[in-house]
Amino acid sequence: MAITRTKMEGVLAQLLAPQKFKDYCPNGLQIEGRDKIQKVVTGVTACQDLIDQAIAVEADAILVHHGYFWKGEPGPITAMKKKRIAALLKHDINLFAYHLPLDVHPELGNNAQLAKLLDLPLRRGLEPWDKLSVAQVGKFAEPISPQQLSEKISRVLGREPQWIDGNKPDIRSVAICTGGGQDYIDLAASQGIDAFISGEISERTVYSAREMNIHYFAAGHHATERYGVQALGQWLAQEYQLDVEYIETDNPV
Repeated sequence: MAITRTKMEGVLAQLLAPQKFKDYCPNGLQIEGRDKIQKVVTGVTACQDLIDQAIAVEADAILVHHGYFWKGEPGPITAMKKKRIAALLKHDINLFAYHLPLDVHPELGNNAQLAKLLDLPLRRGLEPWDKLSVAQVGKFAEPISPQQLSEKISRVLGREPQWIDGNKPDIRSVAICTGGGQDYIDLAASQGIDAFISGEISERTVYSAREMNIHYFAAGHHATERYGVQALGQWLAQEYQLDVEYIETDNPV
């Protein structure tokens, strides 16, 4: 079964409500391709590898978390950007990208999906003043040790996280912000949260963890953001009988 490009854009806009977010990039249709969509490839980032694989399987659309046209990046379409966009245009492939809307969706979002895999029920936003809080807070039913949480993250993501010891024997409350959310650590610590999981780590993150007594787990930007777009793709397949395929691209970060 196929749907039109306009229909798909409208369906995703209704589901993810991108108009509610002040984001770093445009959310929705970024590159216009053919009108009819039946084969959809999903992935974390619209890199050349993903585009090439989408071309190989004759995809009508690519749906990603990290697309193009970020605030502050150079405007000219040259070099890497030119090659990527040229390939999409040549093969008439639509590119849809959803950044913050896909992070925070309560069911299909990156935070929600990672928490589900970790058996961590999410309870509230880390930013209580913001209904669209990018970081979320959950609580385990029973306390676990930081070593156990590190091992659980390793099993779920297939990679060992970088753990900064927050000098607490047990963990019950956990804040999550997938991707590059390490700077939420101070806010999490100020609320007495036991541990914080994100994708990346900065030099300053280490001192925040040690001095504010909060365990920090840097589990990989790409690794923590694989699951939202997969869940979104599965939803599209179920609701609209589209042929949806997730393609993993190698990224050690």
